[in-house]
Amino acid sequence: MLPDCSITKRFTVINSWFSKPMRILLVALSLVWLVFPKGFAQQTRLTLVDKVSGEVVAFAHVLGEPISQKPQKPITVTTSISGEVSFDLTSPIIVNISFVGYLPASDTLYPGIDKKLLLEPCVYNVDEVVVTGQIAPERVDKSIYKVKVISSLAISQKAAVNLSEMLAGELNIRSTRDNIFGSSIVMQGLGGEHVKFLVDGVPVIGRQNGQLDLQQMNMQDVDHLEIIEGPMSVIYGSNALAGVINIITKQPDRTRLSAYGELYTETVGVYNASVGGSYSKGKNSVSLNGSRNFFGGFSEVDTSRWKQWKPKLQYDTDFSYMFKTAKTSVKATVAYFSEEIRDKGYPSPVFNLDKAFDKYFYTDRWTTRAEFNQSLFNSGNLNVVGAYSYYRRAKNTWIKDLTNLSETLYVGIDSQDTSWFDNILVRPVFSNSLPNNLIKYQLGFDITHESGGGKRVENEHQEIGDYATFLSLAYTPLPQLDIQPGIRYIYNTKYKAPLVYSLNVKWNIREEFAIRASVAKGFRAPSLKELYLYFVDINHNIIGNPDLEAETSQNISMDLTYNTQKASMYNWGIDLGLFYNHLKNKIQLQSVSEEQMIYTYVNVDQYYTQGFDVSFNNRVYPWLKLVLGYATTGRKLVLSSDGPKPDFIYSTDVTVQSNVHWKKTALDFSLFYKYNGAYPELTLGENDEQVISTIDAYNTLDMNVGRWFYKHRLNIQAGVKNLFDNTNIAASGGGGGGTGHSGGGTGAVPVNWGRTYFVKIQFNITQ
Repeated sequence: MLPDCSITKRFTVINSWFSKPMRILLVALSLVWLVFPKGFAQQTRLTLVDKVSGEVVAFAHVLGEPISQKPQKPITVTTSISGEVSFDLTSPIIVNISFVGYLPASDTLYPGIDKKLLLEPCVYNVDEVVVTGQIAPERVDKSIYKVKVISSLAISQKAAVNLSEMLAGELNIRSTRDNIFGSSIVMQGLGGEHVKFLVDGVPVIGRQNGQLDLQQMNMQDVDHLEIIEGPMSVIYGSNALAGVINIITKQPDRTRLSAYGELYTETVGVYNASVGGSYSKGKNSVSLNGSRNFFGGFSEVDTSRWKQWKPKLQYDTDFSYMFKTAKTSVKATVAYFSEEIRDKGYPSPVFNLDKAFDKYFYTDRWTTRAEFNQSLFNSGNLNVVGAYSYYRRAKNTWIKDLTNLSETLYVGIDSQDTSWFDNILVRPVFSNSLPNNLIKYQLGFDITHESGGGKRVENEHQEIGDYATFLSLAYTPLPQLDIQPGIRYIYNTKYKAPLVYSLNVKWNIREEFAIRASVAKGFRAPSLKELYLYFVDINHNIIGNPDLEAETSQNISMDLTYNTQKASMYNWGIDLGLFYNHLKNKIQLQSVSEEQMIYTYVNVDQYYTQGFDVSFNNRVYPWLKLVLGYATTGRKLVLSSDGPKPDFIYSTDVTVQSNVHWKKTALDFSLFYKYNGAYPELTLGENDEQVISTIDAYNTLDMNVGRWFYKHRLNIQAGVKNLFDNTNIAASGGGGGGTGHSGGGTGAVPVNWGRTYFVKIQFNITQ
């Protein structure tokens, strides 16, 4: 068949248009069109806006990560005063935004396309993600446990130096102070020996009289605190009868490069300084932090030498390395803490007042911990934590010549002493969700071995091991209902442990209204110090008791929570909690000789605590936050099942916490008030009788004001602590408040070192 002439003609015309010069031009234009978006950077602007107030968010941290498979450096920037940041892009990037007071956010930016992103403010931390005791990281309001989160913003607003200061104003937590041992707490009517203190999930060692000195736990590298009240023995074993306080440190991979410095001073004679920083490149991150804290001592009456509150010097440092991919993360940390306490004595009549006995107490704590996380299958996760902790405390006594200031080591009974303790922890935990999503489970093992030695430890060396396996199931038969039973089997090398169990239920009646209830059994084996350590100094004569029995407990608790979930200008919430604790064989201090102030540990047949707390949260965003709290706690000792049954003795707490932001001046005002009601100390006398020493009620008030400068990099804060000038609080009944570890004189208990004024300067650099 002959070709169609019309078609041939059209091809001839088209071909004439595509002469060689024209074809070269078209090819060149096509290449420019294809290459231009990728070969030339285009400016892209990102604007961050508060979702509720509509105002721009200045000085927020923005991390840009290229999407391409080829490894490229992340871009770290901070939004300007107008809430904007610009990128020169040749390809799309993912931006991750983080800023105090807002939920984390992420989005994708494309070259040449500007974007506005709305940030949602946090409301009472209900959107905080918590990890303590959880099968998987969970939002606070979704957790089956009642978890209280103290954020980095709250820590900064209070200008807290250490954990003791941070917890002292919290509801249902009673802070106690000791001139030598430092500070401890009582939670739900149970002492600090019943509270598990963790740093990133690793127990802190170094309990002197059964309790940890919270003034040794500095806030320099803390991201936030997670507090769970009530028995957590299924998940965390011994020392968790009253609850768990987990200190979560900052992660080094949040920014490419960051550095900070902080100076803090108080008029009482506190001079602190800390520095630190982190660097991240690709999958690897490192951080280094260090601090020096100094306190010159305090007495109401200046004696020039002896101080009621002993002078102390602390050094604290830690180094962390992290490797992180999409499914795997490894973090290793080495931390070191040292403390020196000086107890200078009065001129002694033994030496015609020319010489004095000076005591020095030295503390060293090393902690090496590693954590491995691996995502397995589609919904599983393996978490392995390993740690080695070492604690050493030494006491030296010197004879100080006050004429020429020379020192001579004193050789005498109880004048020199060194004791040490170490702890090995291995904790693998596997968590998974079954395909139907009705059941999630957590299976883990705890391998803990503690040893200690020293001339004041019986036979100069002792060991105890605690090996356990635990299982926790989370069953969700309805979207509004969660049921979580758990069991723990324990093998203790010195004590026969019962099967520990728990049952937690959470019912979301509505999205904003939830009821939580729990029944749990707890177990605590005596520590090596309670069993074998003999500690003696001018205020402390405590003898260990190797015949102690282990403690067991039963707990019932309920909590009702209502929080407005929608982010708006006005939010409020209310929380009501009730608890009941019953301990058997509670370990209690008993007076052996009131005249010589000698005490030992004994078991008490029954011990009960019960009470309730209610808190009201009120927030007018973004300039006012107000939290009101009221708590009542009752306690009673039953010395013998055949003896009299005493009534509960109650104490009351009231708290007010307020933060005000004055937008016009950019000033932040903070107020922290607490009413500490009359508090009964329950001890045992020489003749096995209950001794009640009641500490009078007192009020505490801290206030400060702060402001950020230089694009949110420099913060200056000033204020007053202990405005009501509390020092020694009167005590009545029994021994006048002087127990084997109170350090208080007859008729008074030391609670603070008086009113002080402080200034804090902080500088942050982030790239």
